[in-house]
Amino acid sequence: MISDEKSRFKISDDFERFNQINDIFSRAFWDDSVRNKQSDAFFESHRVQPKGKRAVGFKQKDFALRNASWALSDTFSDRNAHKGNREGFQSWMENDSLIADEKIKIDDQKSFTIEFKKIAKLFGADLIGITPIDKRWHYSKKVNTLEFKPVSNKLPGNFTSVIVMGHAMDKGLVDTYPSALASSAAGFEYSREAAIVTQMTTYIRSLGYEALGSMNDTALVIPYAIQAGLGEYGRHQMVITPEFGPRVRFSKIFTTLPLHHDKPKHHGITEYCNKCTKCADACPPKALPKGPPSYNVINRSTIKGVKKWSANCEKCFDYWTKLRTDCAICMRVCPFNRDFNSFRGKIFWKIATSFLQPVALWWEKKRGIPKRLKPDAWWQMQQ
Repeated sequence: MISDEKSRFKISDDFERFNQINDIFSRAFWDDSVRNKQSDAFFESHRVQPKGKRAVGFKQKDFALRNASWALSDTFSDRNAHKGNREGFQSWMENDSLIADEKIKIDDQKSFTIEFKKIAKLFGADLIGITPIDKRWHYSKKVNTLEFKPVSNKLPGNFTSVIVMGHAMDKGLVDTYPSALASSAAGFEYSREAAIVTQMTTYIRSLGYEALGSMNDTALVIPYAIQAGLGEYGRHQMVITPEFGPRVRFSKIFTTLPLHHDKPKHHGITEYCNKCTKCADACPPKALPKGPPSYNVINRSTIKGVKKWSANCEKCFDYWTKLRTDCAICMRVCPFNRDFNSFRGKIFWKIATSFLQPVALWWEKKRGIPKRLKPDAWWQMQQ
């Protein structure tokens, strides 16, 4: 297991594994303090085409694109819904492929891992890191979505490693948050995750090893992504990566395939976040903290015993339901939401992660909150 010192995690003695029944999306189906007509309409709008609004970014074509972007993800999450298993969100992804009778022989673990990562990127993963199993991040219980009751979250296998894959969101769409149009950026990646995870688990099982696919379910992916060396934790509760900043969705695969493990990497991003409150300043419902990381438990949707920045998920989700779509203004305004392949992006990265970090902070303060890209302008952009 990766040490907490290397990951820069601070865990108290009263740490408790998180019960998924308490995440805000599960609570929206059973907790009367969260569930209301507005939240029901929010979920329904993703399945039944809602009427467009007059507001730019919330017209019929914007909602149409959003719902279409989620189509493949929805197919996976629906296929075993009759069992109470909402795959990819409240349950792992069930395997349709058999495990080969003969295991491939791996003589050089490091060389094989390089080959393996090549295959992951061939299937479409933008980032990939590998880390040992750490059961602290596994939900103490998962959710049966027929009754919305906690049930066993024991994994069906003796897994030794977690493969964490990052899926970059479209920057142009992200820059239009908040809008139904922008939500397509999340939907596209969840659908892409479903395909890539299925292909990768099939590949591993065809090599003769166990593999269990997982998206936003089964275990907390953010600490796993940090342990796998993919990025650092930000004030907005997202992993900030060197390649894409916070514009990344993560999936994971639990496996027995013997792979070389990566290590956490530190570039000074969390130190930057300690001095920056741009995401918290821009948050309409004021759901993000402006102070230092703490062990503070805001409500039952906060994990206990981890020193970190924690959002008030109740305020955040309530704002989502008012919009009738998700919000990621915090992602859009983050100073690390840049194109790091561009000259300006590369310069900012070098300054923000070096002894010149105060210069980057000064510049961002002078720059102010980045302007939202108007959704109509996105529709008119040339590909």
